[in-house]
Amino acid sequence: MLDIVAGLSLKNLKPTVWDKNSPYYLPELQAVMVSYSDFHAMKQRRELAMQQGLHRYLGIPKRIKIYLDNGSFYFIGREGEAPATEYEEFVRDAKPDWYPIPRDFIPTPKMKRKEQETCFDRTMEVNRAYDYDGYVPVVHISGFLQQYTAAIKASEKLKAKPSLALGGIVPNLLKTKRAMALKDVLAHLKYVRGEFETQRLHVFGIGGTATVHIAALLGMDSIDSSGWRNRAARGIVQLPGSGDRMIANLGKWRGRKPKRKEVKLLNECGCPACQQSGIKGLRAKGIEGFSNRACHNLWVVLEEAKWIKEQMKAEEYAACYKDRLDNTIYLPLIEHLVDLLAKQ
Repeated sequence: MLDIVAGLSLKNLKPTVWDKNSPYYLPELQAVMVSYSDFHAMKQRRELAMQQGLHRYLGIPKRIKIYLDNGSFYFIGREGEAPATEYEEFVRDAKPDWYPIPRDFIPTPKMKRKEQETCFDRTMEVNRAYDYDGYVPVVHISGFLQQYTAAIKASEKLKAKPSLALGGIVPNLLKTKRAMALKDVLAHLKYVRGEFETQRLHVFGIGGTATVHIAALLGMDSIDSSGWRNRAARGIVQLPGSGDRMIANLGKWRGRKPKRKEVKLLNECGCPACQQSGIKGLRAKGIEGFSNRACHNLWVVLEEAKWIKEQMKAEEYAACYKDRLDNTIYLPLIEHLVDLLAKQ
């Protein structure tokens, strides 16, 4: 089953969707992710998390896995600010369930090939230095993916690792300058899955209602995203198969408003927030409105992953996915993957 890892922010942990006593409790949630960069910027919180352990400090039960992001995006341009020894100490004492190498160097599409090669060399240097304990190696979707694969397989310790993390995908999905074609991104992901058949593969940053289909079809094991919270902060809710809709007017943000049939869909929504306060709650301002929208958004993604699993298990996915997905830019990619799988 594809695990959805919900990204958190230390600045505001609400809604506490993992708490059985919370009105926002989501029983399908299996894992959350926090970023080391947050702890690095908040020294007192770092110390408390190390003293208590992440589960106790965050108030998250042991049945929920805690993934740690190394914060490499945050540390871009902050060279020397993230000593590996501090990260090692944090991992040792805070005890996350999953943690990547202390730092990876993320190539972006706009980089020249030589710059991307430097990112590859520096990331592999860290991968080799942390080929022990539970550190998860990181590779990037880029022009050097085959070199990453060869380098990982050339190391007895790295190729024996039970997990591998894939980064560098988001800038390409966002179609930034010189981004690779989306079908090429799919080909890269499919290539990695084929080369590392026994490892658990985690993909950074693609936990949306449509991209969850792509990850599941490719056989990925886990994906993470903070989109459920970021959208909520902008007054946006996610709809199954239909993408984002602006439900609350918070001033500076703009977006597509829900149609009448989509309002009806929200009125019938089974998530805890909608069951409790309906559309009025989704449109509310302040922390109440944010919590309602965030809970709704994460519930939608979790339900989508659950639906995909059920359809694939019953071998019914190919017959019904088009009815499930409506007006998403990723539909052609999903069609492409379904066709590829049918030919295997």
